Amino acid sequence: MKSVGEVMAIGRTFEEAIQKGLRMIGQGMHGFVGNKELNVSDIDKALAEPTDKRIFVLSQALQHNYSIERIHELTKIDRWFLHKLNNIVATYNELQQFDTLSELPRELLLIAKQQGFSDFQIARSIDAAITGAKAHEASLGVRNRRKELGILPVVKQIDTLAAEYPAQTNYLYLTYNGSVNDINYENDNRSIVVLGSGAYRIGSSVEFDWCSVNALLTVKKQGYRSVMINYNPETVSTDYDMCDRLYFDELTFERVMDIIDLETPYGTILSVGGQIPNNLAMKLDAQGVNILGTTAQSIDNAEDRHKFSSMLDELGIDQPAWRELTSMDDIHKFIDEVGFPVLVRPSYVLSGAAMNVCSNTEELERFLRLAANVSKEHPVVVSQFIQFAKEIEMDAVAQNGEIKAYSISGHIEFAGVHSGYATIQFPPQKLYVETMRRLKKVSAKIAKALNISGPFNIQFLAKNNDIKVIECNLRASRSFPFVSKVLKINFIDLATRIMLGEDVEKPSKSAFDLDYVGIKASQFSFSRLQGADPVLGVDMSSTGEVGCIGDDTSEALLKAMLSVGQRVPEKSVLLSTGTPKQKADMLDSAHLLHNHGYKIYATGGTHQFLNDNGIPAIRVYWPSQPDMQPQALDLLHNKEIDMVVNVPKNLTPTELSNGYKIRRAAIDLNVPLLTNARLAAAFISAFTSMTLDDIEIKSWDEY
Repeated sequence: MKSVGEVMAIGRTFEEAIQKGLRMIGQGMHGFVGNKELNVSDIDKALAEPTDKRIFVLSQALQHNYSIERIHELTKIDRWFLHKLNNIVATYNELQQFDTLSELPRELLLIAKQQGFSDFQIARSIDAAITGAKAHEASLGVRNRRKELGILPVVKQIDTLAAEYPAQTNYLYLTYNGSVNDINYENDNRSIVVLGSGAYRIGSSVEFDWCSVNALLTVKKQGYRSVMINYNPETVSTDYDMCDRLYFDELTFERVMDIIDLETPYGTILSVGGQIPNNLAMKLDAQGVNILGTTAQSIDNAEDRHKFSSMLDELGIDQPAWRELTSMDDIHKFIDEVGFPVLVRPSYVLSGAAMNVCSNTEELERFLRLAANVSKEHPVVVSQFIQFAKEIEMDAVAQNGEIKAYSISGHIEFAGVHSGYATIQFPPQKLYVETMRRLKKVSAKIAKALNISGPFNIQFLAKNNDIKVIECNLRASRSFPFVSKVLKINFIDLATRIMLGEDVEKPSKSAFDLDYVGIKASQFSFSRLQGADPVLGVDMSSTGEVGCIGDDTSEALLKAMLSVGQRVPEKSVLLSTGTPKQKADMLDSAHLLHNHGYKIYATGGTHQFLNDNGIPAIRVYWPSQPDMQPQALDLLHNKEIDMVVNVPKNLTPTELSNGYKIRRAAIDLNVPLLTNARLAAAFISAFTSMTLDDIEIKSWDEY
């Protein structure tokens, strides 16, 4: 199994449900048809081999007039499904006969909606050239036209009693295959709509569900009716007794507007469901939806790099040098100014997907070839990457621009590891007092400038005492549940009360002074992903996390590392530690290992460095030196190594492939592997300073 989440789509026809579901998985698809053409060279082959994209190949095959029989032979998919999918293609072909929306007959528009077509799919079938900024206007055109024609969805309950008794359940969904609503609306402006986080995926998971649930609980406590929109069947927010009304439906602009039209709520909360709801802010605002908390304009000012950057300049706040560039020449010119390494991100990025740190020209060109062509339509943001800087996060809640509660946490790894899977320490143990003061000052300025009401998160780089702002998200972040549980102050409860307009008091100063430490560490699933390189970068790849509390850093870290499946080595460790700077950073750890009687194996450069510094180590050879002995891979296979520390020097093909074979072997043979020098040093320091018997077992409320 490789999937990390799932969606549930409900409709009254198969066509309606499957199109809803394909939109929900968040792969940028608009349904079964009306998507960007997939580049498939051999349709027969793509049909015969099942992949996650095969359903879209089916769509192409049907549009290329493949017969149902032929597709059935190739895929063995039941003909019933193929006939149903063909109905969608037939309707799409019919829609394409019309050139304007006004020509479209009411009957056809209704059939399309009953088959799960979105407003955008209908707009695109009439004008195939619609993309980008025009897409939203075109969808609104279809929305207004169908409202004129009286084509509106109705709300249905899922009948949990098999039609024996009238069901009064809370499972609701919208459909065009019906004529009356199953529930009566109060229209008294006493409900609050909370938008959920959608499917669990790498980068957006149960953290946001915790935030949604806590928001719903607070909404209820404040005397409002709580309404949830979410389509993930494995969440707590989609339990029927969590809220007063649960819509199991899409988190798209079209569907959210349909529900708001029916609910007429007092307001809508966007800031607890991660990036999906946040992206709807401007569109909902333009339709007069009352967004609770921080305004849509402020959200846009923080999300838009240009606006955010010029705001920081006005406030006199430092940021890493960056530019948005549209050609390779411009990129090279900019790099001549700031030097390597640089952080490169294509413009269509979500939470660090497709970002990369490039440390030389060869890497840069290789990565940009992968990231599609650089052009006017697809500019690339290149920013200076500051090496050996600490990354620090501020999670906070503000009211009318004034910070009410905050938490500052530090990453154990240096910047350049995605914040979603860095090992986070809270409260941070190694920050200068001066740095902390500056962080609070800068955060207060940003909160005031954006007039924040509700949750927000700012990421900083700190080096010496200089701090630079990486980005600011005006929504709950992934670390909200962790810091709330360590501090024992529920940030989301606080934020929700603020968004509902209540005046909130600041928690007392002493609440922020803790005499214990929390560590959040990530769980990876590399052993399930055959062939994936288990090396950490700015792209997120963890599938879960743990939080542990201890009396000091060593204890908390040891608990956390053991919880995510690392083990304390018994007798031997293999070190292969990257650049000269990283080798020097690991020297103290190597001394600790040696002094505690561990046998140290090391590859070429590391072996030389350890010997020069008086630490005995046994030299082992890379897979690229097959005639030399002993081979690192053989030692791993013979279970002679209990832990591997492998830090890639850079991302050149030879460096990666040599190290890759060792990293991959460690994963496949279930040998603990660390690929980050800072984290490895912290873990080694923890297990050499205390034994497993020294770990205290206390319940959460004893801290």
